[in-house]
Amino acid sequence: MSRKTKPHVALLIETTRTYARDILYGVKQYIAEHGTWSTFIELRSLESDPPIWLNNWSGDGILTRTFTKKMSKAVECTGLPAIELRSPKLSPKLPWVGMDNHEMGYMVAEHFINRGYTNFATYTLNTEVFFEERVRNFIETLRERGHQCAVLPSSGDMGEADWEESQNRLCQWLKGLPKPVGIYAANDQLGVHILDACQRVDISVPEEVAVVGNENEELLCEFASPSLTSVQFDGRQVGYRAAELLDLLMQGKRVVKETLIAPLGVVIRGSTDDHVINDRLVRTAVRIIRKNATRGMNVDEVCQQLNVSRSTLERRMKEVLKRTPKEEFLRVQFKEVERLLRETNLTIEVIAGQTGFSHCEYLQNTFKHRYGVSPGQYRKTVRPNRGIFADQ
Repeated sequence: MSRKTKPHVALLIETTRTYARDILYGVKQYIAEHGTWSTFIELRSLESDPPIWLNNWSGDGILTRTFTKKMSKAVECTGLPAIELRSPKLSPKLPWVGMDNHEMGYMVAEHFINRGYTNFATYTLNTEVFFEERVRNFIETLRERGHQCAVLPSSGDMGEADWEESQNRLCQWLKGLPKPVGIYAANDQLGVHILDACQRVDISVPEEVAVVGNENEELLCEFASPSLTSVQFDGRQVGYRAAELLDLLMQGKRVVKETLIAPLGVVIRGSTDDHVINDRLVRTAVRIIRKNATRGMNVDEVCQQLNVSRSTLERRMKEVLKRTPKEEFLRVQFKEVERLLRETNLTIEVIAGQTGFSHCEYLQNTFKHRYGVSPGQYRKTVRPNRGIFADQ
């Protein structure tokens, strides 16, 4: 086939998710390295209709993340070279580039096993093959290591008719699980649902329930409380490889039918801990500390609640966590200080009050000793483009 000097390519890829935007960055990188394309791109959702001009378009190629039969049909009717980037389910004739879902399941199983978990569960959707692949390999990996896994399929798609009924069902399931338990959510939205359900029934995360999601959708992961640990996809590599294959197709060359890209790894946030805490006394103490550290509670008050001596608590926590109750208090407090410096415009005085420090000066001095910089300097470092914070 003849090839234009500047190929015309339609990017029918949603822009609402981190993963899809990373795919577009990967496509952009390929174009930058191999010559300019004329590209159609717009702000889209996954459910967006195909452009009305697509049926009569005399372009050269298409990169698509197909979510509806309407989109699949529109792309097929063009007769143009195309690469599918979501799932081969609706467009089985197209070459497909995507994440290795089997590798995700193995990766999450290893994440939990390496941290000492022996109880496992998964919360999944039964609407897509890729969800089934993730969960299946998670369960198979655990079985090979001698572990069982409880499974709760979601009762519907992501827009279940009754949110409260769905969450109540999830709450009852969580309460019945042996603890501590590591739960693998087939995607980040389900992971956020688990964290919400844990809050509703006062199940502590990550002390009793640890959760790992999928895709590392930053808005969802950071919005959750606590923030959600998740598997990070390599969208940029997917986009780059897809653009490379489409370029070959537009030159009339053959390409492989399926290309799988390995995930980048597990991004650890608040919903998982370094290691499972099997000591019930320590697990309860940690739960109390993490819940009350920013409210001004002290070690003696924790001991009173547990009816245990300070020396016993210190010894047990040092054996299990390698840190004292006081060190755990400070760790939790400074984690919240970091978050407030990073995400808010609050003054240091206000932050001190919200994180359990009775004196602003003590927070500033301790912070500088701990981090090597003042709170104000830290804020400038983590928010370099704002330029509005004076050193405090």
